[in-house]
Amino acid sequence: MQQTGIHIAGRWDAGATQIENRNPSDVSDLIGHYAQASSEQLEEALDSAHRAQKIWWAAGVQKRHDVLMAIGTELMNRSAEIGELIAREEGKPAAEGKGEVYRAGQFFTWFAAEALRNQGDLAESVRTGVEVDVRREPVGVVAIVSPWNFPVATPAWKIAPALAFGNAVVWKPANLTLASAVALTDIITRQDIPAGLFNLVSGAGRQVGQRLIESPRVDAISFTGSVSVGRSIAASAIGNMTRLQMEMGSKNPLVIMDDADLDLAVSCAAGAAFGGTGQKCTAASRLIVHESIHDVFVERLVEAAEALTVGHALDASTQLGPVVSDAQLQQNLTYIETGEAEGASLLCGGKRLERATEGYYMSPAVFSDTHNDMRINREEMFAPITCVIKTGSYEEALNMANDSEFGLTAGIMTQSLARASHFRANARAGCVMVNLPTAGTDYHVPFGGRGASSYGPREQGSYAAEFYTVVKTAYVAAGDPL
Repeated sequence: MQQTGIHIAGRWDAGATQIENRNPSDVSDLIGHYAQASSEQLEEALDSAHRAQKIWWAAGVQKRHDVLMAIGTELMNRSAEIGELIAREEGKPAAEGKGEVYRAGQFFTWFAAEALRNQGDLAESVRTGVEVDVRREPVGVVAIVSPWNFPVATPAWKIAPALAFGNAVVWKPANLTLASAVALTDIITRQDIPAGLFNLVSGAGRQVGQRLIESPRVDAISFTGSVSVGRSIAASAIGNMTRLQMEMGSKNPLVIMDDADLDLAVSCAAGAAFGGTGQKCTAASRLIVHESIHDVFVERLVEAAEALTVGHALDASTQLGPVVSDAQLQQNLTYIETGEAEGASLLCGGKRLERATEGYYMSPAVFSDTHNDMRINREEMFAPITCVIKTGSYEEALNMANDSEFGLTAGIMTQSLARASHFRANARAGCVMVNLPTAGTDYHVPFGGRGASSYGPREQGSYAAEFYTVVKTAYVAAGDPL
């Protein structure tokens, strides 16, 4: 058991209060006690961030490159160690945790190079004797509010561009995964950076988080979480005209057409629906299946779901770990009850499981006989639950896929180039997958959605500059020729 603190102004501090962090695979395993910041500590973090940001920006691109490379390299080198920590506190299998940390390292090394590529433009003025210079400068102090489901990767893809482009960071992670937050903070703050450039302020959202997003000294807010919280953040931040970037809910469709490779379709559907215990914003929770292959597909999907090994996240044989908390488990079981009450057929799973250690284990569930108006097909469940919807045509399937307030990812399984091309062009989603799971994105290209799934500029890749920088256009009178 360890006791840790928050990180403010270049030092670790005890918080105003503490909370317990327990292993969802084994609730008797107490990972540690973790600090909760006071409002005074939050204000100190903002003070130090403002001071440090000016120093960091003046340090130049080579310095920023070198620091981000060092962070990324250490994350990749320690991916097995920190991945095991993620497995222990969040519940995803250790192999997935290792992959997450390695990917987080790639975000930092990619944005290290991007720091060097932050080049401006020279333009000819329409006025004689005037030169025009266009360049990007840092926003200033960035507040980052991140979720528990990817406790290292999600903050990494926000923190890396923030630092690469010369900003300071005040980070409020999810309380469920503070061990991972402390590990990432330790790596970042051991680098040669100004004290206060990076601050960790854990605490309850309604207290620390709310004060953070309402602060007039925050220049930009990057948030990943639920739609309801996102809307609250937007309402709170608008008074200060704070720049916003928000990734929120999803209800991702995977269309299975009559010409699909059935083996590939079942594999992609099961992986997208149940990977990470369904606790991914890119999970496929709506499977829209052509009626001609519906029955055989459903039979094969149920077989795949029932074959998955649910167990302790540190067990090498585990394919699905526990869900993250008792509250999440109870919500999942409520959705099972809701689906059955709506008339859907529960073909497998949806039960709490007993294992050698007491944890929040749940068997992956498949619903059939569903329609797109059911709550289980409208609301994000964040659970190992997927719903099959029968369709009679490609046109109907596309309309069903688009019939949602969300629009993060959408996929299609087909061997028809014409259908694939049409779906890519007409799916109402920010990311479209063809013959791939809906989950799984690359770090060097933009990520984000439409509708209630996203608000503001895209994350990741070169598009991240649109959020983490401001554009300045300078006009300069040319001197007299010699």
